[in-house]
Amino acid sequence: QKLEDEDPHVFEDPNKTFIDLFMKSGLYITELVKRLFNNPVMKEKIADNDERLKHILEKQLYGLAPSDIIYHIATNYIFSFDTENRISRKHFKSVDTRPAVKEGKLDELLAVTFDDLK
Repeated sequence: QKLEDEDPHVFEDPNKTFIDLFMKSGLYITELVKRLFNNPVMKEKIADNDERLKHILEKQLYGLAPSDIIYHIATNYIFSFDTENRISRKHFKSVDTRPAVKEGKLDELLAVTFDDLK
């Protein structure tokens, strides 16, 4: 709700991106998926449900998990519906952001981890 308090139109822009810097269960990402997917403006801009879901997960959402096991737990939850692996998981990685945050180098880590965030 806080994102919407700051910007009531935050979930209407298909070019806006969101990141979970410390994924655990995948709940935060799935809540973002729901809000983006069900937004009336997004439905208007990308009418096809499958295409909209694919767009959201491949172009708007990013997630970093602090360990491989947590990465697998989170991505299995987020992508549980995608049994045929039709949606890319390239924006979801097993990378512990804590050291970079402590050193003030998070932007550098994100640029190295995600080519499209440079």
